[in-house]
Amino acid sequence: MNESTVSNLDAFERQVEHRFVDNGGVQLHYAVMGSGPLVVLLHGFPDYWLTWRHQMAALANSYRVAALDLRGYNLSDRPAGVENYSFDHLLSDVTAMISDLGETRTVVVGHDVGGFVAWNLAMNHPSLVGQLIVLNTPHPSGLYRELAHNPKQQAASQYARNLQHPMAHTQLPLQRLSQWVTDSAERERHQRAMERSDLQAMLNFYKANYPPEPYRMPDLPLPLVQAPTLMIFGSNDPYLLVDALNGTWHWVARELTMVTVPGAGHFIQQDAAELVSKTILSWLNSRIPRAAA
Repeated sequence: MNESTVSNLDAFERQVEHRFVDNGGVQLHYAVMGSGPLVVLLHGFPDYWLTWRHQMAALANSYRVAALDLRGYNLSDRPAGVENYSFDHLLSDVTAMISDLGETRTVVVGHDVGGFVAWNLAMNHPSLVGQLIVLNTPHPSGLYRELAHNPKQQAASQYARNLQHPMAHTQLPLQRLSQWVTDSAERERHQRAMERSDLQAMLNFYKANYPPEPYRMPDLPLPLVQAPTLMIFGSNDPYLLVDALNGTWHWVARELTMVTVPGAGHFIQQDAAELVSKTILSWLNSRIPRAAA
């Protein structure tokens, strides 16, 4: 075990306030630190709020950052039933947290599952999202197109089809959920968080929301994103391929900034933590002047 990492994680957690908010009987945990304009952080699968520690530490001097445990994960409740993990419920969870913090407009940052939640929040609640930042998560229209027409993305999405299987939660050992975490001390904490989670609940996101076969484009176009948008994408992502980025500018009505990182993989907030943190901070400071002062 890396004792330095343990010490750093302990020191970081002492700076964080842990809070809970009730959303229709579902208790949601989130961690908050810093002061200033609100930045909401939404993790992906299989992860939890602490994945954002590098970005939280970098942003907290200028922003109030709040990292949510999505329903089903870690310290948040785990309601039963696929229907409880549709985008309607997930968006409602985020708006409940934002309201609990006394805000009506915020920066939203999402990765993976959290990235798809962030895209949908920006499309369906434009007055709530002042700025949008997505990490290794293509716009849904880009993913739909690639699934419908690109055999490489179809093959890369085999994992999602596996996770949609009704008995997938009985076939995926919990230990595998933490294999991507490289540091042993971090992996131990991640494993404990996954043990507190509900794997069946975590997989319900894919069953409720991920496009099923046969793949096709939606019948109606999705609403345009009205917020200035920053996309950061690790080009070595084996699950969500860079081809899905093509055409994103057609689906964002405001300015779109795209940063690709050669060599970085799917979990770019940790693979390229310093670059991601600096890019987010610089981009936000150029759009929220009072936070940069």
